[in-house]
Amino acid sequence: MALTINRNMTRWIIIVASFIIISLILWNTYVFFQYFKSEERAKMKIWTNAYVEFSDDVNQIIAGSDDIEINRVAEDIVTDSTLTTPLLLLDANNKIVSHRNITPYGNSTDPKELKKDSTYVYDNYKDLVDKFSVENEPVVLKNLGQTLYYGNSSLLNNLKYYPLALLLIIFLFAAVVYFFYKSTKTADQNKLWTGMAKETAHQIGTPLSSLVGWTEILRGENVNPEYLIEIQKDITRLQTITDRFSKIGSLPTLKRCDIVKETVESYEYLKSRSSKLIEFEIIAPQEKLYVNLNNQLFSWTIENLVKNAIDAMKGRGSLKLVITNDDKYVKITVEDTGKGIPKQSYNSVFQPGYTTKKRGWGLGLSLAKRIIEDYHNGKIKVLSSEIGKGTTMQISLKLIA
Repeated sequence: MALTINRNMTRWIIIVASFIIISLILWNTYVFFQYFKSEERAKMKIWTNAYVEFSDDVNQIIAGSDDIEINRVAEDIVTDSTLTTPLLLLDANNKIVSHRNITPYGNSTDPKELKKDSTYVYDNYKDLVDKFSVENEPVVLKNLGQTLYYGNSSLLNNLKYYPLALLLIIFLFAAVVYFFYKSTKTADQNKLWTGMAKETAHQIGTPLSSLVGWTEILRGENVNPEYLIEIQKDITRLQTITDRFSKIGSLPTLKRCDIVKETVESYEYLKSRSSKLIEFEIIAPQEKLYVNLNNQLFSWTIENLVKNAIDAMKGRGSLKLVITNDDKYVKITVEDTGKGIPKQSYNSVFQPGYTTKKRGWGLGLSLAKRIIEDYHNGKIKVLSSEIGKGTTMQISLKLIA
C-alpha cells in the first residue's frame, strides 16, 4: 500500500514539475519574442531618423544648395541590405513613397521578380497597411508628413511559431511516454493473467485425475452406461478447458481440421447442457471444409459466442448457427434474439473488461477476438444487431485445400 502511494506521489511530482518547466519555457519564449519586437521597433526608429536626415540632404541638393553634403552614415542606414523588416512608407495622401522586403514571390534579385513584388505592393498596399498596423504601431515622420508601416521580420515570424512547435514536441513526447507506460502495464497484466491461467490449469488437474479414477470405479459397479457416457463427456470437457488454460501465453499449434465437424461438435455439446427454453438451430453444409485450426481454442470461441448469446436472451429465445463458404473463406454466424448491441458499441464489445452484465469480467469476446484474429489470422465482428431484436456475430477463416 505504501509503495503504491509513493509511486502515485512520484508520478504527480513529475507531472507538476513538467508543467512548471513547460510554463517557464513558454513564458521565456514570450519574453524573448517581446524583446525582439522592441529591438525591431528601435531599429525602425533609427531607420526613420536616418531617412529624414538623408531625405533633407537630398532635397537640399536637388534645390541647388552647394554647401550640403549627404550624411553617409544616414545613407548607409537607409540603404542597409541586412535590414529584413518589411516596411511600407506612405505620404500624407496615402501614396506609396517607398517599400522594402515585401517579397511574396521570394527573395530573388531578378529584375522581373522585383517588378512582380512592386506590382503586388501597389495592388495590395491597403491590406498591407492593415496587416502591419496590427503587428506594430506605425511610426509617423512629422517633418516629412509621411507614415512608416512595418511588419514582423522573418525571424520574428519564425519565433512566433516556436511555442507551437515546442508544444507539439512535448505532446509527442507525452504520447510516447503514455504508450510506453500503457504497453508496459498491459505486458504486466498479460504476465499476471498467463500465470493465473497456468496455475488454474494445474489446480484443476488434481481433482480431474481423481474424477477419471472414480469413473473407472463406477464402471465396475454396474452403473447405467448412459450416465457414465455423460460423465465422460464432462471429464473430456474439463480436460479440454485445462489444456486451454495451460496454453495461454504460448503460441498455439494449428493443424488442418474440418471446421464443420469441430463447430457442430462444440455447438451440440453446449446445446445439451443449456436451458430447454432456448430453441437451438444449426445450418451446416454436408461437405467437409478445411482450415488451419487449433480445435481447442476454436471450441472456446464458439463457447464464448454461444454463452454470450444465451446471456443476452436471459435463458429464453432462439439461437441459430449457420456455416457458409465461398471460394476463399468459411463464415460462421451465431444469431440470437437477445437485447441487441448499440451500433456505437460494435467495436467496444471486443475490448477487455467491456460487459453489460452485473457479474462478469468482460473477457469472453476479447478472448474470442484474440483467438480468431491473432492466432488464426481470421476476422470476427458484429455483423448486425438491433436493440430488442437480437445480434448476429460472424467469424471468417481462410479455407485451405
